[in-house]
Amino acid sequence: MTGHTENEIVIAAPIDLVWERTNDVENWPNLFSEYASVQVLERDGDRVVFRLTMHPDADGNEWTWVSERVADPTTRTVTARRITTGPFERMNIRWTYEQLDAGVRMRWVQDFAMKPHAPVDDEAMTRHINDNSRIQMALIKQKVEELACTAP
Repeated sequence: MTGHTENEIVIAAPIDLVWERTNDVENWPNLFSEYASVQVLERDGDRVVFRLTMHPDADGNEWTWVSERVADPTTRTVTARRITTGPFERMNIRWTYEQLDAGVRMRWVQDFAMKPHAPVDDEAMTRHINDNSRIQMALIKQKVEELACTAP
């Protein structure tokens, strides 16, 4: 079995602002509530390799991993993958941005598989990712819409 999630939200803000803020990896700790820090390891044009560290969980575990992210500003798409996979056999994410009358539809599609010895299976991780994606997307929507209201 493998895991697959699809989540989206419409952000009432200009597409350039949504694109810029959500692809500013260095600023993710201010955009997402789950990330404590980001360290950019390598950058080459629209490709960035970075280490993400989460805030400690309820048990005091501080999860960290290295990911690669490639943004395509022409198609308004991003592909990302975990390089150090931790409990995942693989984790791939595709972000898409679509201009609508009401704003920008930001969509995350995640395909993954958990390792056999991982603390959770694909089904449990699917539930977790869906729940957390909704929380993070709502937070991003709030923050970017606030910026849009204050932008000159």
